[in-house]
Amino acid sequence: MMNYNKINNLLGWACAIIATLAYVLTAERTASWWDCGEFIASAYKMQIVHQPGAPLFLMIQNLFSNLALGDKMQIAFWMNIGSAVCSGLTILFLFWSITALGRKIFLGKADLSVPLNESDVIRVMGAGVVGALAYAFTDTFWFSAVESEVYAMSSLCTAVVFWAILKWEVRADEQGADRWLILIAYVMGLSIGVHLLNLLVIPAIALVIYVRRAKEVTTKGVVKSLLIGVIVLALILWGVIQYLIKFAAFADLFFVNTLGLGFGSGVTFFALLVVGGLVYGIWYSIKKVKPILNIALISLGFVIFGYSSFAMILIRAKANPTLNNSDPDNVFSFLSYLNREQYGDEPLFKGRFFDAKLTDISESGKIYRKDKDKYVVAKTKTDYKYDRETLFPRIYSEKGDHPAFYRQYLGLGPNEQPTFADNLKFFFGYQIGHMYGRYFMWNFAGRQNDVQGHGSVLEGNWISGIKPIDNALIGGQYDLPTSEKENPARNTYFFLPLLLGLVGAYWHFGKNQRDAGVVFLLFFFTGLAIVLYLNQSPLQPRERDYAYAGSFYAFSIWVGLGVLAIADFLTKKVSAKTAGMVATVVGLFAGPVLLASQNWDDHDRSHKFLARDMARNYLESCAPNAILFSYGDNDTYPLWYVQEVEGFRTDVRVVNLSLLSSDWYMRQMLEKVNDADALPIDIDPEKFKDGVRDVIYYQDFQIPGHIEVRDLLDVMLSDNAQNKVQLQGGEWVNLLPTKNMKLTVDKNAVLANKVVPKGWEDAIVDTMEWTYSMNYVSRAELSIMAMLANNNWKRPIYFTSTTPEVNYIGLDKYLVSEGFAMRLMPINTGSNESEEGFAPVTDVDGVYNTIINKYKWGNMSGSSYLDPDSYRYISLYVSSIFGETAQNLLHEGKKEEARKVVVNAYENMPKRTFQMSEPMSYVLLVDAMYKTGESAKAKEIALRNLTFIGENMRYYTSNKLLTNLGSERNVRLGLMGLQRYKMIADESKDPDVQKAVDGLMKEFGYFFGGQ
Repeated sequence: MMNYNKINNLLGWACAIIATLAYVLTAERTASWWDCGEFIASAYKMQIVHQPGAPLFLMIQNLFSNLALGDKMQIAFWMNIGSAVCSGLTILFLFWSITALGRKIFLGKADLSVPLNESDVIRVMGAGVVGALAYAFTDTFWFSAVESEVYAMSSLCTAVVFWAILKWEVRADEQGADRWLILIAYVMGLSIGVHLLNLLVIPAIALVIYVRRAKEVTTKGVVKSLLIGVIVLALILWGVIQYLIKFAAFADLFFVNTLGLGFGSGVTFFALLVVGGLVYGIWYSIKKVKPILNIALISLGFVIFGYSSFAMILIRAKANPTLNNSDPDNVFSFLSYLNREQYGDEPLFKGRFFDAKLTDISESGKIYRKDKDKYVVAKTKTDYKYDRETLFPRIYSEKGDHPAFYRQYLGLGPNEQPTFADNLKFFFGYQIGHMYGRYFMWNFAGRQNDVQGHGSVLEGNWISGIKPIDNALIGGQYDLPTSEKENPARNTYFFLPLLLGLVGAYWHFGKNQRDAGVVFLLFFFTGLAIVLYLNQSPLQPRERDYAYAGSFYAFSIWVGLGVLAIADFLTKKVSAKTAGMVATVVGLFAGPVLLASQNWDDHDRSHKFLARDMARNYLESCAPNAILFSYGDNDTYPLWYVQEVEGFRTDVRVVNLSLLSSDWYMRQMLEKVNDADALPIDIDPEKFKDGVRDVIYYQDFQIPGHIEVRDLLDVMLSDNAQNKVQLQGGEWVNLLPTKNMKLTVDKNAVLANKVVPKGWEDAIVDTMEWTYSMNYVSRAELSIMAMLANNNWKRPIYFTSTTPEVNYIGLDKYLVSEGFAMRLMPINTGSNESEEGFAPVTDVDGVYNTIINKYKWGNMSGSSYLDPDSYRYISLYVSSIFGETAQNLLHEGKKEEARKVVVNAYENMPKRTFQMSEPMSYVLLVDAMYKTGESAKAKEIALRNLTFIGENMRYYTSNKLLTNLGSERNVRLGLMGLQRYKMIADESKDPDVQKAVDGLMKEFGYFFGGQ
């Protein structure tokens, strides 16, 4: 007789080890894009990440960082390994969950004292292996497993909790079995310190408990248990996480403001009250023999105990670390931090249509700020009323391009009002179909490519690999370009994992409806319920499939149980043992083997380093002791990582402009950090604290000429009523009276601090004059103005090359490119407008030096796979960095230096084309290659890009689902690229390139009016 427990443990650990080894081999060796740089930097030094925080995740990742043994260059890798280990353990618990459910099918309540026969053991273990390893190699889960993000650890928490409730179910009749429920409560409390997704398992747990405890299972009882589960979920999500802190905050408000006691006295009293109440309640439940009350209170206590990991946030905020997001050092700022107030709320039950007009504003609450000796009202919360509102609002956002997207998606005219039917159409079509169903199919059917999809048939859709089906869905499948055929992110599973899961689900419901219902609840609440709760607006900054990993986890249980379904069918033809073996082999090839073979190449991040190297390049572009303004996450977080962890160029003060509008961040900029001095801002913190000058609006006072920045600052910062205007509500506010600004230049200071390159001294202006680019002044713009007024050119000021132009506040013409950053210089450079818009003047010699001696390129040329966040920079590199520099060197007669630049570009850029914007971006570089004698390299790149244009244009024109080709951005880029290469080919007289261009111009001449 086979030893079930031993085999179950050995195979479970084998699956975990296989998965973990795969993740270790494919893990990124350094920080990756998005939040990873922030998490690694914060975990390393125990700092505060963006709202609502992940303290337990940071503390555990800090432990993994110790495995680097002091090598700072290895810290990021070992934190990535932390995610790999968590993901491997998730697979372990998934395996055990599948085998537990499979065993129950054969043995009812899965009584441990009753052994399974050998054939059943083979089938159950086969199901566990197939389901666990299938999930291990799914697209979404694998992506999170190889980077230092919270989702791997969050998945582990979900897996542990679901496994634990199945363990409890088996042992529910044993004495002390309810300790498993307490373990679940504690893990859930801990998981709050990682991510809230784990809480969505609660309704499934409630159903398991009801079914196991009930003498008779009824529909009414099932519904009641689900309602209790949802209520418990709500109590933890809002009651424990938010209102526990809110009650503590208002207790502190009473103790400090009314009783005159010190800060924290009310929090202490409330904490003692909660602890005392729990202790008394537990004692009472024991004394009065109330077991349900007892387990409920003990579980609540352990949830709160696990939740106490957030004490780390308060403790470290008090220490004022370098990264101290939101500065939650008191109970009210901590409450705001937990509530994610800086991100705002999405309406859930009632809200506006996107085209609704505002009709009324009312006060809905107060926002408190900690002052010197008491809490004061910083500002008030507001409720907005609109002329058109609806229940269950799904098309509500008026921001940016959202209204235009709604109209395009719903087929609405420019002035046509949306209806509730449109609301539902967007919910089912976009929020469920596009933002969940598409992700689900990525993982179990296949994926077109890894370009973010916003509805185009060319980008980010699901496919199957079966051409007729895919062609009906997205078109063009019989004319795929090489770039799509060979795209590592094009993964096709031919519906096999999906079919295996659907068969498993159907069979599971037929064999054990109750357990199948539990798995379905897990599937629903970690999938569609999140869709309902998030209520996402369109045009998200990145794909959001990671939010639904729990749903894919649940479906993978059914993928595993599909093996049992197949074996059950085969037993009609062959012996049970043979059926189990054959079903397992079929399941392995239809699931894990197929998924691993398809997904390995585009999940292998072991060879790319671009996020880190891009950050280093930003810093290498800066002079010593510089101030560097950044903007987006992918600019800032890698910069934080290389400075905080690797200790690279810590003399440069990185300033994120989107955060600088916050009072806490501006206040932190007044302090020295690492080797970087405080910013030269001479504004009293009392003048920009929360609720004071949150925003200053522009009103044209018709002031003639340009006004000194210092004078405008004095007006905007003045508390004198003469420098303010009164609003209708009676409030006095500061205004920006003119957009015409100037700064008198101290030429001696400019020369003394070597602000301009040698030979540019005659271009220094007496006065910088510009027109302010916005209609308001936030703390960010106020800070820039204060720096201009106070710095007197002592410290170099830079903007990253990817910072939006509006954030230059109108200083565009005084920005000089020094590579990946643009330096503010008081020089008259003449016009700097190009056909594409703003084009900064370049310090050619300086950029040449950094290209040759300092810049690194993230192993782009040697990486087998580059993700879109990496290859989107290629256009910037080949045009602005390599191409323009080479052309400028040629203009100055430095042909050899230009040749070194183009050779450097050839050696470091990928030898393939990724997107249609690249061919045109290469034009300056290819032209410089011809002019420096590198004709062979120029020909190679030109022909490669022309082949890409030709194949993709044929792909677009053959796609019957692209109804308006002329409006397709990629088509326009391709045509513009052809025109540019035609000019280069004619000038260089390269016959091969001329032939290729002429052929394409003839083929697609109808786009040019028949030429």
